Amino acid sequence: MNMQYILRQASYLSLLLTFSVLASTNNDVMPKSAPQAGEFVPEWAKSVVWYQIFPERFRDGDTTNNPELADILGADPVEPPKQWHMHPWGSDWYQRQDYELANGETELWKHLLRRRYGGDLQGVIDKLGYLHELGITAIYLNPVFDSPSLHKYDGASYHHIDPNFGPDPQGDRALMAKENPLDPNTWVWTKADELALQLIDKAHKYKMKIIFDGVFNHMGVNSFAFKDLKLKQQDSAYKDWFSVKSFDDATAGTSFDYEGWFGVKSLPEWREDEHGIVSGPKEYIFNATRRWMNPKGMGTQFGIDGWRLDVAFEVQHAFWKDWRALVRSINPEAYMTAELVDKPEKVIPYFQGDEFDAEMNYNFAFTAAEFLFNPAGMSISVSQFDAKLKQLRELYPAGVAYVNQNLFGSHDTNRLASHIVNRGLGHFRDWGKYFNLSQAANNPEYRVRKPNADEIRLQKLFVILQMTYVGAPMIYYGDEVGMWGGNDPDNRKPMLWPDIGYQAERYLPDGTERAVDEWDTVAIDQDLLSHYKRLIAIRNQYAALRLGDFASLLIDDKQGIYGFARHYRGETIWVLLNNSNVARLATLTAVADKGMRDLMSQEVFQPQQGKLEVTIPAKWGRILTFE
Repeated sequence: MNMQYILRQASYLSLLLTFSVLASTNNDVMPKSAPQAGEFVPEWAKSVVWYQIFPERFRDGDTTNNPELADILGADPVEPPKQWHMHPWGSDWYQRQDYELANGETELWKHLLRRRYGGDLQGVIDKLGYLHELGITAIYLNPVFDSPSLHKYDGASYHHIDPNFGPDPQGDRALMAKENPLDPNTWVWTKADELALQLIDKAHKYKMKIIFDGVFNHMGVNSFAFKDLKLKQQDSAYKDWFSVKSFDDATAGTSFDYEGWFGVKSLPEWREDEHGIVSGPKEYIFNATRRWMNPKGMGTQFGIDGWRLDVAFEVQHAFWKDWRALVRSINPEAYMTAELVDKPEKVIPYFQGDEFDAEMNYNFAFTAAEFLFNPAGMSISVSQFDAKLKQLRELYPAGVAYVNQNLFGSHDTNRLASHIVNRGLGHFRDWGKYFNLSQAANNPEYRVRKPNADEIRLQKLFVILQMTYVGAPMIYYGDEVGMWGGNDPDNRKPMLWPDIGYQAERYLPDGTERAVDEWDTVAIDQDLLSHYKRLIAIRNQYAALRLGDFASLLIDDKQGIYGFARHYRGETIWVLLNNSNVARLATLTAVADKGMRDLMSQEVFQPQQGKLEVTIPAKWGRILTFE
């Protein structure tokens, strides 16, 4: 049914007229998003499209460096397996391989945590061309430092790349053994470290920024500091580095015990006092920071462009203030983004110009899910969506909203596609509860199937919003090719590549086999990939979508239509989103006597007597600019 929509307030008529005049006269006006006095964010971070890579699962570029059993010991699960092999890249995710069955363990999580697929830094280097073609301009790497786990959040050091990510694991470990970790003058550059520098250099040549994951709340039990502490106890040079509860003491009747992150003993926590992380580990973190930002003293152009800070909310503000001062003293344009999963008002203290530039914008993801995906009874209206977005934009000091990483899926959530398949399962915003609900092994009701056509269309609708809204979009590796999966560990499947054959997913988390008609083929979704490429290209082409002002245009609760305008120096983009299940006809009034073209479909809409009628397909959008 065709219906007309009017602007919610008369003031919007004036706004549209203003935008129309600007577009027709091409006057160059100073937008609100231009660098202003008081902005503390790096200007480049406003214009990038982020791509998050989980290195062990992205691409095996060098099979000669693949881990052996000894390389994974020290990671969870602590029990050494009876048998272990590299896992086939294209295998059915839930199917246990023969070596896994031989271990006789029923716990699925043990198998999934032990698996290694061989992803490495050479694999990332090999696929920079793919990322460039996709339109990516910034990379966030999950941890790459020395660690026995697949995820690398249990670092053995911060100053060395994991040897199995480089070309000579044995040689690297021999070199590392000769160092004094407390003396940066003895630190060597391993072949894995050198390969990381090659990755940084090649990414920069593609005009891509690159940031590393800084895990500065805890290390792993394989770390040089913790191993020395466990061995030497009170006589260790690292005795004050960790949150030790007790030492081995036969007289006192105590045994060695310490705080693990969230009680996880494989992740011993750094000790903190009123100033934050204590001086020993703090100095080590600062030295490692210098190493990767200005390697070998060659200049910041050879180093990483910033950091993502893991569980930043668990480290005291005083530490981050000192650390930011160090980072900016090395590179004034460095970017610092934090993992802060909390209510909007709780994150404000981190963004006062003396700690972080941005956050992984989970509140954007929560809000988008409530509007685009939640079923009736759990969803929010158009006006509520607009109000929540406004709250988030105005939450921060100037510039921050433009550099926030607007994501949906990540290594800590179910994938975007599977979230849509399981919409209504719970509230994404209820982080702790939803985290468990979205783990398939913990929830028999979680649907592990691939998305259908209607669900993929919802993903495409989200991408239209993501690539046109205020903030820097971030894609979790593989979302663009249609990967699906529940929360950790199912969100960490191996990436889909055209030169690898993939078995159909036949098995369920409990090990049972599905009926034949329920098997899911695993292959690149070329149509979805094309959609991502098209939307990223539009964002990269139009400065208004990266730097422009924001104004709400259409807010229609009854019909499910949301429209907004982005404007930058004479360039105007209107975005119309139809969140309803039927096509709509939107009528915009007080427009210039010029046609508007949809940047996705290339359809042209001509105004008639000051009105512009635009059809919007169901669960779709229009990105309009003046002809």
